[in-house]
Amino acid sequence: MKKILVLATLMVAMCGTLPVQAQSSLKDLLQKAGDVVQGITGGSSVSAMPGTWTFTGSCIELKSDNVLQKAGGSLATATIEKQLDEKLAKVGITEGEMQYIFAQDSTFTMKWGNKQKTGTYSYDATTEKIALKYGRLVTIHCKVNCTSTQMDMLFEADKLLNLLTYLGSKSGNATLKSISALANSYDGMRLGFSMKREE
Repeated sequence: MKKILVLATLMVAMCGTLPVQAQSSLKDLLQKAGDVVQGITGGSSVSAMPGTWTFTGSCIELKSDNVLQKAGGSLATATIEKQLDEKLAKVGITEGEMQYIFAQDSTFTMKWGNKQKTGTYSYDATTEKIALKYGRLVTIHCKVNCTSTQMDMLFEADKLLNLLTYLGSKSGNATLKSISALANSYDGMRLGFSMKREE
């Protein structure tokens, strides 16, 4: 570990003497190395959250390997994500059409279609979850897996349902009930949004 810290210190010191183009390439290399380390360790950095994130599709996380076996493996995971994408589209959440903008001051803006909601966010280290507080009334908790380029916001099924209900879909109760039924059929699973960082 000490060797890694010494190497990182030397690389940072060299940045001051490198041309701007080389510094940019080194920065990209260090970000990619950080993503690899996080991928290997399963780590998630909430410090990487500030920025603009665009929805790329639904994501799910199974809470245990046993659940994965019950669901039929990765093929079932892809099927569930496709079904969730279809349900989310009915409430106006489609690829490229929904964004979260997280600011350094712990505020956020959620945009989808021509709608917008604002609020604040905070991280609870004991539960390892983010609390998204929309206005004064609604707080939704979610697990966040975040690197410098990609973020998954994963909700317990009932919390995702609460969020979609709060967002006030025009599609009515039938769509919300179908999302609820999908989630309830796969106990032990988190559902949510996969997002990419906008440059």
